[in-house]
Formats: sequence, structure tokens, C-alpha cells
Amino acid sequence: MDTSTYKEALVRKRAEILAAGGGVNPLHETMNDVNSRQGDLADQASGNNEVHIQLKLKQTDAKILQAIEEALRRIEKGTYGVCRDCGEEIAAPRLNAIPWTRVCITCKEKQNA
Repeated sequence: MDTSTYKEALVRKRAEILAAGGGVNPLHETMNDVNSRQGDLADQASGNNEVHIQLKLKQTDAKILQAIEEALRRIEKGTYGVCRDCGEEIAAPRLNAIPWTRVCITCKEKQNA
């Protein structure tokens, strides 16, 4: 398997997340947002909801960053593209869609069932 295309995609996605602030400590930033809020209760509730959404997005970005780093290590070790659960090769369309995935589509469907 030629992993250079996948490595490029992983590095590009990592840079995109980091440029958007995905590597920043989300709890510190969101707590500062909460502490600086003013207004009536409805404004504060709306603001708290926005902070919660931003926190979830940053947590998701952090998880993707971790998965990208793991995928890059698998490329270096020569184990990239092999399903963690069944040991079969992960199909190229799945890797093209989610290059940091660790499982094939069959195993992912079993997990979701």
C-alpha cells in the first residue's frame, strides 16, 4: 500500500485543526468566556449553551488530532491500513474518507449495532 497520499491527508487535516485552534486548552478558554458574561438570565443561558457547543467541538478536534497522530505512527511502523479488530486490510474508500480510522467498515458497523 502506498501510504504517501494518506500521510499527506493526515498532515493537512492536522494543520487545519491546529490552525482553527483545535490544539488549545478548551476548558481554560471556555471558563474565561463564562466568567466574562453579563446580561439577563436568558442571555446567560444562551451564552452557556454556546460555550458548551464550542467545548464539545474542541473536544472532538482533540480526539481527531490524537487519532491522526496514532495513524501517522502506524504509517511509520508499517501497520497503517490494517483493521485493529479483525486484522483485515481497510478498504481504500474508507481510508480516503477517514484516513485516521483504525477499523474497517464491517467492524465499525458491528460496533454501532
